[in-house]
Amino acid sequence: MASAPPTGRPVTVRCPLCGVLNRVDFDRLNAKPKCASCGRPLLLDRPLKVTDADFERVIQSSSVPVLVDFYADWCGPCRVMAPVLDEFARDRTGQVLVLKHDTDAEPETPRRLGIRGIPTLVVFRGGREDRRHVGAADLETLEALVGSEPR
Repeated sequence: MASAPPTGRPVTVRCPLCGVLNRVDFDRLNAKPKCASCGRPLLLDRPLKVTDADFERVIQSSSVPVLVDFYADWCGPCRVMAPVLDEFARDRTGQVLVLKHDTDAEPETPRRLGIRGIPTLVVFRGGREDRRHVGAADLETLEALVGSEPR
């Protein structure tokens, strides 16, 4: 007997408090998802950190577009852009998964993806890179980068 196709719009995110990966359905965000391990709320209205260890799993398991900000704490343009990224994540909650990847603390993924300058913003769809922007971006640029259809 064939199983029913998966429903909803699942994503996998790391709990910022205990570090456990959790599967969350974007169609059920109004149920206020909680970490399966520590029970704390999973707040998806802000950029979430992603590491080299969980990058592929998070990107591959997402049923929605994923916007990843490759940044470093010392980077001035990255710091300037942070509030814009926060606003974008808040405005697009439930539509786009917004992630931040620290290129200094976690250098393997940026190296593998050929990230040479920061900030670099990369949109993934269906586990594959769709679009890329190097440099600080405003809301309009972020909206255009994510768009509605893959290239």
